[in-house]
Amino acid sequence: MLDAVDDLAIVRPIDLLATMLPADLRTAGYPDATAALLGADVATLADAFARIVGATRVSIRLDVVETDACRRFHADYVTARLICTYVGPGTQWLDTIDAAALGEGADVDTLTIRSLATGDVGLFKGWLWSPDAPIVHRSPPILTTGERRLLLVIDPAPAADPS
Repeated sequence: MLDAVDDLAIVRPIDLLATMLPADLRTAGYPDATAALLGADVATLADAFARIVGATRVSIRLDVVETDACRRFHADYVTARLICTYVGPGTQWLDTIDAAALGEGADVDTLTIRSLATGDVGLFKGWLWSPDAPIVHRSPPILTTGERRLLLVIDPAPAADPS
C-alpha cells in the first residue's frame, strides 16, 4: 500500500479535522477503509495534542520515509511535536544526560539511543517549550535496510489569518 500513496501535508482546524481528514487521505491514495480508520486515529491524536498545547489548528504530515531523512540527532524549533510511526522502526531519542554529552562532542556510538516502538506516540518538547532541555531525536537509519516508515508528525499551527 505504501507504494500507492502520496505524502500528506495539511493544516486544519481541530473542529473540522475528523470530517476532512478521511477525504484528504483518499486524495493522497489511501483506500477508503484505511482512510476511515487512519483518519479517525490521526484525528484523535491531533485533538489530544491540540488540547495539551492549546492549539485550535494543527499542521499534519503523514510521510512515507524510505531514506535516512533527519538522520542526525536534533531538537525541533517548535513548542511541541507529536510523532508516531505507524509502519517501520520508530523515532530514536536521547535522554537529557546523553543529549548533553552529544552537545559536548561525545561520539553517538557511546550514547544510549532509545527508540519508540512502532505505534508508540511521542510528545517531544521543542526549543520553544523547553529551551534548556528539548527532546533530542532522529529518524532511525533505514536507507541500507530497505525498510520504509509511515510517519505521522503533528505540530501546532498558527491561528488562521482573520483577514
